[in-house]
Amino acid sequence: MSLSPSAAAGGTIILYARGPPGRCVSGMSVRPWRRNGRTLIPLSQRPGGIRAYKMLVPAGEPTGEQKTHEGYEWMYVLSGRLRLRLAEHDFVMKPGEAAEFDTRVPHWFGSAGAEPAELLVLFGPQGERMHVRARPRGRD
Repeated sequence: MSLSPSAAAGGTIILYARGPPGRCVSGMSVRPWRRNGRTLIPLSQRPGGIRAYKMLVPAGEPTGEQKTHEGYEWMYVLSGRLRLRLAEHDFVMKPGEAAEFDTRVPHWFGSAGAEPAELLVLFGPQGERMHVRARPRGRD
């Protein structure tokens, strides 16, 4: 999948998933948007169910108040470092690490370093969870 850097500037971008070399198998036009100082780039467009986003979290945000809301969230750090406060727990995540949590648990997250954090986020607004297959199933 390729992303144009214009996403942070708020322009329309086109995402392409590549099939055989040189052939685009799908493309969708998306508009990044900002929420609470963060840039979100939608990666899915289906109405309902789990939603996928690429999120850019700016550096230097002050620690915010923990919030709760309906849903279930999964996040994976692509670059930078992310501080996640989840109830009484306080984590700093680095690239390659993931977290998942029920968003009815008080939470806050922000960049933990001098550079922005870049995340892949899956969010189930009605509490839907993603399903992870840890290893291939044996043949029956």
